[in-house]
Amino acid sequence: MTAASSESTSETTGSTPPRLGVAVIGAGYWGPNLIRNAQATPEMRVEYLCDLDGERARRVLGEYSTVKVATSVDEVLADPAVDAVAIATPAATHFAVAMAALEAGKHVLVEKPIAPTFEEGLTLAETADRLGLVLMVDHTFCYTNAVAKLREMIRGGELGELQYIDSVRINLGLIQSDVDVLWDLAPHDLSIFENILPEDLRPVEVAAQGSDPVGAGHACVAYLTLKLSNGVLAHVHVNWLSPTKIRNMIVGGSERMVVWDDLSVTQKLSVYDSGAEISAASLDSDDRAATIVAYRKGDMVAPAMPNNEALRGVMAEFVASINEKRAPLTDGWSGLQVLAALEAASQSLASGGAFVPIRQVERPHGGK
Repeated sequence: MTAASSESTSETTGSTPPRLGVAVIGAGYWGPNLIRNAQATPEMRVEYLCDLDGERARRVLGEYSTVKVATSVDEVLADPAVDAVAIATPAATHFAVAMAALEAGKHVLVEKPIAPTFEEGLTLAETADRLGLVLMVDHTFCYTNAVAKLREMIRGGELGELQYIDSVRINLGLIQSDVDVLWDLAPHDLSIFENILPEDLRPVEVAAQGSDPVGAGHACVAYLTLKLSNGVLAHVHVNWLSPTKIRNMIVGGSERMVVWDDLSVTQKLSVYDSGAEISAASLDSDDRAATIVAYRKGDMVAPAMPNNEALRGVMAEFVASINEKRAPLTDGWSGLQVLAALEAASQSLASGGAFVPIRQVERPHGGK
């Protein structure tokens, strides 16, 4: 792996790793957020903001910034002071920019999706492993306290047997010109599923339906149904045309159910001691009237958790994975599995909504 060799002697002595020299590539919609959080991360030293539009980059940085502006990726990658890059360019360019950075010996943080195609994403993941570099995908929601708590509850068995997942991610705009609503919004939910599900449970098939009621040229409203390896269904609704913004997810378990409202300031998670059970005796009856259903309606608990800026957690994990020479939580292989689900969803959408198998990613280093 590369080392931040341009730091002073005082910073490189002792047990504290030198600060990571970082360049942000792309000053559009997401780039300013990356710059702000990188500058607020003590272990990082921001060297460049790179964008084809140099004036736009200067406006993002402000009049008094010491961060250098570049309009050439090659210039950035040639600078030995740059140890890592954070890529926030259009999705179609992710593969080319990330591959160039890896081949230049730089660690890479890339926005979702990891690449336009599965084959390109696989090439990136294999290249990073071969070169001993960190490749991380900015699946931001995986670094929220709410998702971390969901992961803990599901993997720890607190919810019992998983029964279903329902997710809604809708708002008015921004309609994208280069990707449909599936590729814009669904990666958030798919990456969350990848993060919170137990290691032996994963989506194996997906069916997608969508529509383009405003003539944007691709789907603006879409519904995904994913079959998990245990037969459970997970459902995702994404929409650019909703008058209200909703970010809700419900995870149903045999023991408890959880509602995640990401827009709530004070109560992100609500855990319900609720459920329904069919009596064993009625299962043997052919008479539906004899079916005995027991409903459990217990208490609701809202776990205390501090609000955190997820992107700050992304930056901290990026630095830590480099310094500790380990895979990050949302590594290239994780991003590749999300990409596999997106490609299968697009194939389903094009074929009228039939279920399509999702290619399964086997990580060389194991884990999930």
